[in-house]
Amino acid sequence: MAGMRDIKRRIRSIQSTQQITKAMKTVSAAKLRKTQAKVVAARPYSNKLEEVLGRLLADVGSYEHPLLATKEGNRVAYVVLTGERGFAGGYNVNVCRLTEASIRDNPQEEALIIPVGRKGRDYFRRRGANILREYLDIGDDPHYIQARELARELAALFEQGEIDQIRLVYTRFYSAIRHVPEIRQLLPVAAAPEQAEKAEDIEYLYEPGKEGVLDTLVPRYLEVQMYRAMLEAKASEHGARMTAMESASDNAAEMIEKLTLSFNRARQAAITNEISEIVGGAAALN
Repeated sequence: MAGMRDIKRRIRSIQSTQQITKAMKTVSAAKLRKTQAKVVAARPYSNKLEEVLGRLLADVGSYEHPLLATKEGNRVAYVVLTGERGFAGGYNVNVCRLTEASIRDNPQEEALIIPVGRKGRDYFRRRGANILREYLDIGDDPHYIQARELARELAALFEQGEIDQIRLVYTRFYSAIRHVPEIRQLLPVAAAPEQAEKAEDIEYLYEPGKEGVLDTLVPRYLEVQMYRAMLEAKASEHGARMTAMESASDNAAEMIEKLTLSFNRARQAAITNEISEIVGGAAALN
């Protein structure tokens, strides 16, 4: 009977865990829908801004802007976007490992880490990485103001010469079950090759002038790209957590089924043993 009590205790424990994982899945699904809508809404504006900036950079010639200047140094900062909490499968560790792989592939660079999120901070702190700054408690619903302040601080570090290049490491969101970590250069700002080709096709008139528009557009571009990356990363995190909690709930159901079968077998064995004892006692009386 002690074995049956242990099995029942394990079943109750797993059922309690299953209730938690189901609730976490439901919450993550709701947050994913909300964040996904923001991602879809932000992408067209971000893409068009990148297109306009790329065309302007290809057309403006040798205009010097502090955020466009390519520097000689080798101090490279990785802005790593991770979550504040776990229970999201391999979401956080995949971003951190991609960062480590890039650092290994560029041994000539002096790598600095700027984690955005507690899990990334803890990961690189345990490995003794050179953490320049850290930004925590972003929340499950990033705001544009947060992205704007972060972009401005990064731009200030770049302009002051503390960093020669900034790379953004985040997870690009495709669907609830597909999200891919990627690295993109944030500073210095550079035009994509395809935008340089488009610049030759159409001639634009700029007011008050190309340089004036560029001075306004470059800081806004940094803010928008940071905001989009934060949304993409957060949507990926919610999707990863929802998928992980669904798998955990399914595994719990499978364990409960197996333990229930074991409990029934143990109970049947106990009943059979009691019947045998009764029959044996009756036979002995006769």
